[in-house]
Amino acid sequence: MSATADHAEERTNLAARLGFQPEQVVQEIGYDDDVDQELREVIEEITGQELVDEEYDDVADAVVLWFREDDGDLTDALVDAIQMIDDGAPVWLLTPKTGRDGYVEPSDINEAATTAGLSQTKSFNAGKDWTGSRLVTPKAARTSKR
Repeated sequence: MSATADHAEERTNLAARLGFQPEQVVQEIGYDDDVDQELREVIEEITGQELVDEEYDDVADAVVLWFREDDGDLTDALVDAIQMIDDGAPVWLLTPKTGRDGYVEPSDINEAATTAGLSQTKSFNAGKDWTGSRLVTPKAARTSKR
């Protein structure tokens, strides 16, 4: 297997490990030129659907939120994101890695998530320039551990 094939399989496995499923509707918030296109593509490949944008007016199965330090208030962005999903559905918060433009301090993520009524359940490497956090409502976090 080539290095390119290994990389593609690793990225697809990441999307699967994150829990994306066929036919899920995934809403994407904060899209810009700097997002990780490969991650977007593997999410679409696994779900079999294009990501829907901020204008989507129905309930999504998950939200992918790309957020940079200068994007405004993270708590407000998280509160807005959870309005678009059912209880228990994850918000995948993607922020630039340490040292990259737009880096968000982990303590700021934790504070904003807590204020928005969310708990962080998982952190992961989301690509060359991005790190991710899985955020859920506390009730959903307790339920998933049973």
